[in-house]
Parts: sequence; C-alpha cells; structure tokens
Amino acid sequence: MYHYKGKDYPCCASLTMGIIGGKWKTVILYHLMDRTLRYSELRKEMPKVTERTLSLQLKTLEEDGIVKRKVYTSKPPLKVEYSLTDLGKTLIPVIQSIANWGVSVVKDKGDVVV
Repeated sequence: MYHYKGKDYPCCASLTMGIIGGKWKTVILYHLMDRTLRYSELRKEMPKVTERTLSLQLKTLEEDGIVKRKVYTSKPPLKVEYSLTDLGKTLIPVIQSIANWGVSVVKDKGDVVV
C-alpha cells in the first residue's frame, strides 16, 4: 500500500496514474515539458478542452506539486504562467515515452491529420 498526500494507493502504478491520469493531465504536461506557458497559450494548444476542465486539471497538478503557477500582478492585465516544478520535470521521460508510443501507433496504423 502506498500513501501520498492523504490518499492510499494499492500499487505504485496506481499512485502515478492517480497523479497524472485522466484525459487532460498528460496533455498539459506534454505542452509544459519544454517551456513555460500562459493560460491562454496552453488553451490554444488544447482547443478541445473546456476552460473549466483545464482550470481544474491545472489546479490539481499544482496541488500535487507537479506544476507551478506564477502570477504577475504588477500591472493589468493579470498574467499567469504555468511551468513544471522539479518534481514535474522528473515526469518528462514518462510523458515523452507516452508521446513516442502514440507517434509509433499512428505510423503503423493511422494517419497524421494537420
């Protein structure tokens, strides 16, 4: 049994999926792997996600210590940027492997639509 941030997980894979699982978290992490993005930029990268879902997923990733949120309030309009924390950066090989697997599946069995 694994215990992390007040939750119990039956195995290490369950813990990992509890943190990065779901439809959008891995996609968010993929887009933050190489750069810091403002909320609006992230939203443009993920046009099919609703604003509510994106906000909730970012909040959860922030609470889990995977993503950091930096707010600039010195002058309007309010500017918010998201980036990976040091803990989040340890997921880069995992996220890259997931992305590479997707590319290989498309090469073998699908089509790339631009």
